[in-house]
Amino acid sequence: MGIHIIKMPDIGEGIAEVELVGWHVKVGDTVAEDQPLADVMTDKATVEIPSPVVGKVVALGGDVGQVMAVGGELIRLEVEGEGNARAGTPAPQKAAAAAVEASTPAPAKADNAAAATAGGIAGQIAASVSPQASPARTAPQAASRPAAAAMPTVARQAGEKPLASPAVRKRAWDLGLELRYVQGSGPAGRVMHEDLDAYLQSQGTGSAVRGGSAYAQRNDEEAVPVIGLRRKIAQKMAESKRRIPHFSYVEEIDVTELEDLRVQLNLKWGESRGKLTLLPLLARAMVVALRDFPQINARYDDEGGVVTRYGAVHIGIATQSDGGLMVPVMRHAETRDLWSMAAEIGRLAQAVRTGSAGRDELSGSTITITSLGPLGGIVTTPVINHPEVGIVGVNRIVERPAFRNGAVVARKLMNLSSSFDHRVVDGMDAARFIQAVRALLEQPALLFVE
Repeated sequence: MGIHIIKMPDIGEGIAEVELVGWHVKVGDTVAEDQPLADVMTDKATVEIPSPVVGKVVALGGDVGQVMAVGGELIRLEVEGEGNARAGTPAPQKAAAAAVEASTPAPAKADNAAAATAGGIAGQIAASVSPQASPARTAPQAASRPAAAAMPTVARQAGEKPLASPAVRKRAWDLGLELRYVQGSGPAGRVMHEDLDAYLQSQGTGSAVRGGSAYAQRNDEEAVPVIGLRRKIAQKMAESKRRIPHFSYVEEIDVTELEDLRVQLNLKWGESRGKLTLLPLLARAMVVALRDFPQINARYDDEGGVVTRYGAVHIGIATQSDGGLMVPVMRHAETRDLWSMAAEIGRLAQAVRTGSAGRDELSGSTITITSLGPLGGIVTTPVINHPEVGIVGVNRIVERPAFRNGAVVARKLMNLSSSFDHRVVDGMDAARFIQAVRALLEQPALLFVE
């Protein structure tokens, strides 16, 4: 038998280090060739690292949340033959700790549970992301689980977050269950839908209901490490607010005619071309307005002191995912009609929510749209997507009385809440740009007049 060391591969694009965001294996596991070992993140793209050989895991090279250098030891396997490491090559500290854990008897492990590291907790959080909700399991499926009646209650340490997909977490919340009491049967102790069924069957719903009463005192705490995508988002937001002097401008838009047009277009073309939302119409208005305001369709390199203005309009579409906010890019919006925009926005949103968006789809925007949809509120102060110089935020549409030709009539009104980089965009230019967008949206025929 020999030792095979797998090093952190060069992912390309001059990347020198990556963040370890999840393990698919643990010490003692036997892995097959091409089996996924770990997930690493660079910027906002997550890359899966497979195993090039068959072997048994004897050491892990890092904790989840750790930033690792390209070329550093990722994992150590025991393989048939000589392997690629000389005998006596020291294992990293992580490997030694894992080896102790693997050899510790079960009672001792329970005593040592309080010493679990933040990295281990973070690994559980990172592994919990799942793109889609799974359908609820039926009672017969739960009953078929042989060990259900004997399932013990496992109380995890304070702050220790169990592994579970968003769908499982939502179902547990709906059922009033504390996931930390549910023993997981999936990989690395991941809690599955079947585990919820089995827990309900063996313990009953009453014992795990949160607090047992709507007015019961609670003293539980949960420490959630900021790692992976959430760490990238935090860094990006902090950098944007630290480096960019934001100023916001809010304008009310009467979208009654625009909404009537959208309804008519959907009635005529919805089945054959797809349904239109407000976003493609707003994107079209921005494309047209930006022709007269190139200083807003730009990126500012503040270190180099250069503002680059773009003819192409690459619109970032701020999209919420299970892991956090991401900004995929609709490229060359100036070349697209409404249905092409709608299809691309839908494709990008799906790619983000399923975790399949590539690095090229998450970079290169020149201006961004952000919307909370029905939750859009009255006014927001969106944060600029650095190094862009402007972002347009959509608030919700409300129907209110308004004066038209001396009469009070019902109109559909919406605020645009936008932010700009005051270092390179003057307040007057920003206001004129939003007023141009307003004119296009309030008289939607102008969107198509060249």
